[in-house]
Amino acid sequence: MRYLHTMIRIADIDKSLDFYCNKLGMREMRRTESEQGRFTLIFLAAPADRRRAAEETAPLLELTFNWDPETYAGGRNFGHLAFEVDDIYATCQDLKEKGVTINRPPRDGRMAFIKSPDGISIELLQKGNALPVSEPWSSMENTGTW
Repeated sequence: MRYLHTMIRIADIDKSLDFYCNKLGMREMRRTESEQGRFTLIFLAAPADRRRAAEETAPLLELTFNWDPETYAGGRNFGHLAFEVDDIYATCQDLKEKGVTINRPPRDGRMAFIKSPDGISIELLQKGNALPVSEPWSSMENTGTW
C-alpha cells in the first residue's frame, strides 16, 4: 500500500492556488477537468517533494473544485495538513508578510498553524529540534481558531 494524496474541496481556484503555490511554495503537478462530472482536480506537491512527485512517488495535495457552487463550512473538522519547514520563524515571517494570518504562532520554536482560504488548518512543524524560543513569536497570542 502507498499513500497517494489528501483531497480538500475548494471554493475558488485562484485564491487557493495563490495560497498554496505563491505563499506556501507548492507547485501544480497536474490538472484534470471533467465536464461530465463538472469538477476540476488540481494536484500539488510540496517544494521538497517535487522531484519524487514528478516520478509519481510522493504524496500530493488534491484540490477539488466543483463547478456548481456549494457551501463548505467547518474546515477544521477535516483535521489539518502538516508541512515540515527548515526554519519555523522565517516561514511564519514570510507568510505574515504575504498577508497570511498566523493563527497559532510558533511560541515554542516548533509548531505553528495557519488556515487556507477555505478554512483548512495547516500545521507547520520545525524540521529537527525546536528552535530557541524567540520574540516576537513567544509572546504572540493566538488569532481565531486553528
